Amino acid sequence: MAILRLSLLLLPILLVLSISCTASASSSAPENFVSCLLSHSLPCHPIGPAIYTPNNASYSSVLESYIRNLRFYESYTRKPYLIITALHVSHVQQAILCAQKHNLQMKIRSGGHDFEGVSYVAEVPFFILDLFNLRTINVDIKTETAWVQTGATLGEVYYRIYEKSKVHGFPAGVCPTVGVGGHFSGGGYGNMMRKYGLSVDNIVDAQIVDVHGRLLDRKSMGEDLFWAITGGGGASFGVVIAYKINLVRVPETVTVFRVIRTLEQNATDIVYRWQYVANKLDNDLFIRPIMDVVNVTGSQTGEKTLRATFNALFLGDSARLLSVMNKSFPELGLEQSDCQEMSWVESTLFWTDFPKGTAPEALLSRVPQVRTHFKRKSDYVKQPIPKAGLKWIIQKMIELQTPLLTFNPYGGRMAEIAASAKPFPHRAGNLWNVQYATNWDASGSEAAEKYIDLTRKLFEYMTPFVSKNPREAFFNYKDLDIGINHNDKGSYFEGRVFGVKYFKENFDKLVLIKTKVDPGNFFRNEQSIPTLPY
Repeated sequence: MAILRLSLLLLPILLVLSISCTASASSSAPENFVSCLLSHSLPCHPIGPAIYTPNNASYSSVLESYIRNLRFYESYTRKPYLIITALHVSHVQQAILCAQKHNLQMKIRSGGHDFEGVSYVAEVPFFILDLFNLRTINVDIKTETAWVQTGATLGEVYYRIYEKSKVHGFPAGVCPTVGVGGHFSGGGYGNMMRKYGLSVDNIVDAQIVDVHGRLLDRKSMGEDLFWAITGGGGASFGVVIAYKINLVRVPETVTVFRVIRTLEQNATDIVYRWQYVANKLDNDLFIRPIMDVVNVTGSQTGEKTLRATFNALFLGDSARLLSVMNKSFPELGLEQSDCQEMSWVESTLFWTDFPKGTAPEALLSRVPQVRTHFKRKSDYVKQPIPKAGLKWIIQKMIELQTPLLTFNPYGGRMAEIAASAKPFPHRAGNLWNVQYATNWDASGSEAAEKYIDLTRKLFEYMTPFVSKNPREAFFNYKDLDIGINHNDKGSYFEGRVFGVKYFKENFDKLVLIKTKVDPGNFFRNEQSIPTLPY
């Protein structure tokens, strides 16, 4: 049963605020917007306590608390007119309708992990609709489902499942502070995707507030819109309030390992071999190598080497894991002493680098373990990189020093699902996804330009070895380098530049759905789905 139902008390809002999204800018003053919100607030769910303007003492802390990329918390970063921390679905409805009336741009934030700050930064005057208070999670083990509001975090989802069952889990990301809203709507994947696919492959219902302020479920929104918000990004189509997910079965005992190899320990040959086996391994096994540059042990001259860290989750015990590894990937040299058996919920803590023995309650914390400035980019690899090419990339990484490479293996269930089943199109034919990651501590535009340039250089060096025509990218690894939509007369053509990289042939269907459900393009951002140009 849905966790939210549209109360009859909401009907006056829909009747009174039957408005057009072509409202003129002449009535767009923020004070008029606030007056609109307050005048249509329900007595039983007043919106006043959810509104934070710059004059409010808590405004800065509310804004900053869900900024995960410090690149977008500089003194020169444009700040929102106000923040609405919705406490009830009616607040979402009021925000949508009043924003259209007063011609204000709305940014929708659930967990703040958008890599480019798109959920809380804009180049034009805007406000933030913050969903972190809408975080209810109802787990039903009898039906093996759960309703999850989009302001919840992945860690909260994992913990609430753990409270009810030790043999259920959900395939999603490895960072527990990531918000459900952006993660699920953009695809969502983690270390069980080879077994169970993406998060969106396990979503069976949803609730969304559309441009007319209506609260819709899967049946009332229709299959096209449901398809779009399960992989195409929710923020282009409405405000997703909740998703209903199918839980997946996990064994009582899983096994993890973290094995490190440097160039001096044959890392090049091991990564080279990983390319040929990672997508063909037992579907219960996910091995992710992360490559970074470190000092050579014992070097007095600062000599650098490459370190490859192989992180793994195996849905089974260590004895079976070792059997699989000895048969399929002996080059890694996995030993029993490398393996740690634990429960599935404990494995989520391991993958987040919590100390061994950390209680599962740590998953409920909304404070990131690390918060820094960063840049991310993505790619897809369809053919193994030749050994000479791999050696060349490693040499370039040592020259650049700072950027990291992470390889996320596909195959298994990912290769079985049709590319058109969800907006996320990167299925069969992809060996792995690449994430480029650069972190830095220094503030300011000069430091940002330096480290972003390093990331772009590594991305450019990888060009011969990744997908082409288009050079594919993962929507949840948001990257404004590949295109920006200014949402003006050229919106469709700008949107197509990045849209086909994220969604390939599915982009055209997303545009048709967008044009139907939001023809005035109210739900827009720097990489939103555009409407048709005619």
